[in-house]
Amino acid sequence: MTNYQSPITNHGFFVTGTDTGVGKTLVSCALLHGFAASGKSVIGMKPVAAGAARGPAGLVNDDVALLLAAGNVDAPLTLVNPYCFELPIAPHLAAEQAGAAIDLVTIISAYRRLAAIADIVIVEGIGGFCVPLNSVEDSADLAQRLGLPMILVVGLRLGCLNHALLTAHSIRAKGLTLAGWVANHIDPAMAAAGRNVAALAERLTAPLLGEIEFTADPEPRRIAGLIALPGPD
Repeated sequence: MTNYQSPITNHGFFVTGTDTGVGKTLVSCALLHGFAASGKSVIGMKPVAAGAARGPAGLVNDDVALLLAAGNVDAPLTLVNPYCFELPIAPHLAAEQAGAAIDLVTIISAYRRLAAIADIVIVEGIGGFCVPLNSVEDSADLAQRLGLPMILVVGLRLGCLNHALLTAHSIRAKGLTLAGWVANHIDPAMAAAGRNVAALAERLTAPLLGEIEFTADPEPRRIAGLIALPGPD
């Protein structure tokens, strides 16, 4: 088994979600704005991105561009987003199509370099918590190697209770700390949404950091005012 070094600092957070499209980038950017407003030097990291447009500088993913804009520390794109693939499909399949392989050692090395130049590194996962990254490892393994406190974004829609509780269970099973969770109203027609939030608040052994009401065009800087900043592990 590969011998991984522990992170330089735990003054960062890993943002995961109950699924894809639940608002991980929005919450990650909001956290970057919030920590920056508190006087911290901050940078976002998207270790793996699938779905990107090719420009003069190569492939750029929209989520990565938003993370870069929300931070206040400059770093090479190769550190912020070590793996970027053109096709918007599962990352291990996108890597295979590109003739590449996702290596956790490369990601951890990039994280350590970012942690050396910023007070806070917000690491945004891809998809849900257990998305395959290569033939033997998934995003849960990456989170475990990094050892950062976790923030769970719950996309409020039918099925979110099961998804949130299973994800929290998986986080604990990896020996990680759930530092908090954010309820994001992504389905404006969801019945009994408030009661779902209450049910999760009773069952998740972590603080509710904030609740984001549905809006067609959420602005991360404004959303930052709705989310309590988690403390270090």
